[in-house]
Amino acid sequence: MNIKKILFVLLINLSVTTLLAQKDGYWDKERATKKEIVVSARERIVIKTEELPVGTTEIVYRVTLLDVNQQMANSLVSVLKSIPDPTGISQGSAGAVFLLSKISGDDKCKYAIFSNEALATEYQKSGTTTKACYNQNIAVSKDAKGLSIDTSLCILPNSNAMWFGFESKNWIMNQKIVLEVVPWVNSRLSRGWNLENRKLILNQCKTTDLAKKIIPSDDFCVCVLDKLQKEYKFQEFQKLLPIEKSKAYADFGNACLSQIGASDKIYSDLRNQATDLVKQGKYAEAIDKSGMIVVYGKANAKDFNTLGYSYLMTKQYAKAIKSLKDGEKLDDSELLIQMNLAHAYLLNNNFKSAKPIYKKYQFQNVTDSLSWIQKVKQDFETFKKAGLPSSNFDRVLRMLED
Repeated sequence: MNIKKILFVLLINLSVTTLLAQKDGYWDKERATKKEIVVSARERIVIKTEELPVGTTEIVYRVTLLDVNQQMANSLVSVLKSIPDPTGISQGSAGAVFLLSKISGDDKCKYAIFSNEALATEYQKSGTTTKACYNQNIAVSKDAKGLSIDTSLCILPNSNAMWFGFESKNWIMNQKIVLEVVPWVNSRLSRGWNLENRKLILNQCKTTDLAKKIIPSDDFCVCVLDKLQKEYKFQEFQKLLPIEKSKAYADFGNACLSQIGASDKIYSDLRNQATDLVKQGKYAEAIDKSGMIVVYGKANAKDFNTLGYSYLMTKQYAKAIKSLKDGEKLDDSELLIQMNLAHAYLLNNNFKSAKPIYKKYQFQNVTDSLSWIQKVKQDFETFKKAGLPSSNFDRVLRMLED
């Protein structure tokens, strides 16, 4: 391979690497800070950067001291045009050296960086740097560095600025300091969905009526969060009215329940919860759980049976009959559905419709060890304890024993 081909391959690899890096984020040149400050002899001053955009994960800054008539040879923004992502700076000293000004004056200064205004104000008054997130305590005429949210406390997730404190080391003359700060914005995080904000939304989701019906609700709320992130920036969502937020949670919650991938575990959990609630005699709550499965079209025959039985135990006989007949359409061989349907007719004072069902299955078992007649007797005892109308119970038992 000749030298031209080698150079071509290297150029292609460099271009691909650059494009891939640029997809992850960008230098926000529009919100870069560039300030020229004149510091009086022996003075301490504090300079606040321009507002850091949401999603800032790294910054590059440059401090340059100039003689009175000197001008910057090139701006930090122009230098960064040739560096596609912060790794070129953070992974070695070469990048930092590249960022240094080509010129600087003879004066020197010390500086420190603070993550909030209160600490910076304290520094300006007392000169203490113990609470600085970065302290350059050796006087320099120029300096350049990159700071990352992963390694420095100077960039906090919800902070929108940084404060640079400068102390002049010239005891006689004023100093001219140029401060430049350029933020690197992570494209995904620029929508405001950092770790703290995602946790906030997950906790809010778990308080919604829909999530309360799903235990555990973690998978459900993660699904809702994913849809919110795609639809809104975090700041946009936070500005919605409470009623608009509630609607968004409900709409995305319904969408999550309808998704095949998300629904399997959710509906299985709802099904198990409804069964347990029936065993505990909490029929209204069981109706709530089973009803959700029905509403979203995921109910099987046993779900309709659980719902019908819960309606029956709460004396909602018409609803019980409808649910049980819907279950019968899915599986007409399920004898528990047939028995509960007969019960519902009987309790609804319709002995005529109940009788043929009781008679039809009187010689069969509802399980491998429980006969139809034994189950009827058990149910009647349960109904009596629940205060359901029992005037026809003996009539049915006599009929079955004939």
